[in-house]
Amino acid sequence: MKAETTFSLNDQLFNAEKVEWLALRFVGAYPDFPKPEFCKAVVSEFPTLELKQRLAHITECLAVSLPDDFQEAVAIILKALPDPLDPKKRDDDFGDFIIAPLSHFVATRGCNAEQLEVSLAALYEMTQRFSAEDSIRFFINAFPESTMSFLAKCAGDENYHVRRLASEGTRPKLPWCQKIGIDYREPIEILDALFSDETRYVTRSVANHLNDISKLDPELVIATLARWKKRGAQDEKEMGFIIRHATRTLVKQGSNAALALMGFGETPRIRIREFSILTPEVKVGEVLKFVLAIESQSNQNLLIDYRMQFAGGGKRGGQKVFKLKQIEDVKADAILKILKRHPMKLMTTRTLYAGTHSITLQVNGQDFGTLSFELSA
Repeated sequence: MKAETTFSLNDQLFNAEKVEWLALRFVGAYPDFPKPEFCKAVVSEFPTLELKQRLAHITECLAVSLPDDFQEAVAIILKALPDPLDPKKRDDDFGDFIIAPLSHFVATRGCNAEQLEVSLAALYEMTQRFSAEDSIRFFINAFPESTMSFLAKCAGDENYHVRRLASEGTRPKLPWCQKIGIDYREPIEILDALFSDETRYVTRSVANHLNDISKLDPELVIATLARWKKRGAQDEKEMGFIIRHATRTLVKQGSNAALALMGFGETPRIRIREFSILTPEVKVGEVLKFVLAIESQSNQNLLIDYRMQFAGGGKRGGQKVFKLKQIEDVKADAILKILKRHPMKLMTTRTLYAGTHSITLQVNGQDFGTLSFELSA
């Protein structure tokens, strides 16, 4: 038995109100824009379409509603854009997903040699309203040299959304997006220019980019992070964030090199005094509770995680590592006590199946016992 969620990301990101807002922007930029017909054509198909299908459908409806001439259509799109996102912010300013079909229009109709310059210039403007990370990948694949040159310039732009595009658009494993054909090592030069950025929105992208590479070439990631750390061009605290975020997959795998880079490379000298589950039976929507007591047997740094194995078997199950506590300079004989509450709630990214789940305690990447509990719908 599986637990279903009624939340619809599709309807949150693409709905009638947002389509109406977009259409009004186009009417202001292009009085001949057929607003009623456009809105009806777009929204009528939504119930049968998933997220990316809706994006493509809006793009097609735009193509019908705008002039056939690409450059004329792009000029109207640029005129219809809202103001750029606040350049003074440092994070959590993602813009509205309804802008995505505009860059998709450029990618699907302007990815050719004749329109290349116009298209890249348009994406430069659009990404300041909502990231063009997916659309730029069309151009990376079709025109790698010209597009990578464009993105290298973006890395030095004054607008942090443009700078982020240089990192996010070149990620080797960007979720929901097409693969790119360039060598994963090629964008390292761009990341070299961005890791010292003062904006978390950018540095998180850099770290995510390296985390992607860690699944292909762990040694390159460790070497790159060590080189950046040695340069001292980034604030120490922010550099710590980049290292933690970039090595999260390696840490979950117990990589000694990643743990050492974080300062948790030594084998933990500990005694598990208690590790028990308080709620051996949990319903979906309720909270799993477990307690932990660790005695430190020397002065050391401890990185404490737990790995959850989900019920379901095969592709339906799987596992995930969750962060619990990171403590530096733990004194000998200190006892760390933790009560953890883990909500077993419905998620859009994972279906929960009833059955036996387990949690495994990890300290500095090493396993220290496994407990199980029953989840029911």
